[in-house]
Amino acid sequence: MNIPDELRYSSEHEWAQGLDDGSRVRIGITDFAQDALGDVVYVDLPAVGTRVNAAESVGELESTKSVSEMYAPIGGVVSAVNEALTDNPQLLNDDPYGEGWLIEIEPSDIAELEQLLDAEAYRSLTEG
Repeated sequence: MNIPDELRYSSEHEWAQGLDDGSRVRIGITDFAQDALGDVVYVDLPAVGTRVNAAESVGELESTKSVSEMYAPIGGVVSAVNEALTDNPQLLNDDPYGEGWLIEIEPSDIAELEQLLDAEAYRSLTEG
C-alpha cells in the first residue's frame, strides 16, 4: 500500500498536503480508502466557497460496492474542487495522491494540519 511520507492523514482515510505558503491545503482519499471502496463511479464534492469544519462530511464517493462519506481533515473554506473527477471519477482509483485529489481548502487554522497523523502513524492505523 502506498503511504507517501510527505503527507498528513486522518483516521477517516483522507490525506492532506499543505501547498505554497500554507494558504491552501489539498485533500484526497488514501490508497487504502480507494482500495476498500473499489471502482469509484461518482463523486459529489462541495461547492467552492463552502465553509467546512474538521471531521465534517463534505461530500460522497459512490463506488460499485457502496457509497462513502468524505470528511474534511481540517476546517476552512473550499477554494478549489477537482472538476476532472466529474467526467473521470476513476482518477481516484488510478492516482489517489496525484490527479485524483478531491478539494483544496484555505485553512482556518493551518496548525490543524500538524495535528493529523504522519505517515508512520497512518501505517500503524491501517496495518493494525
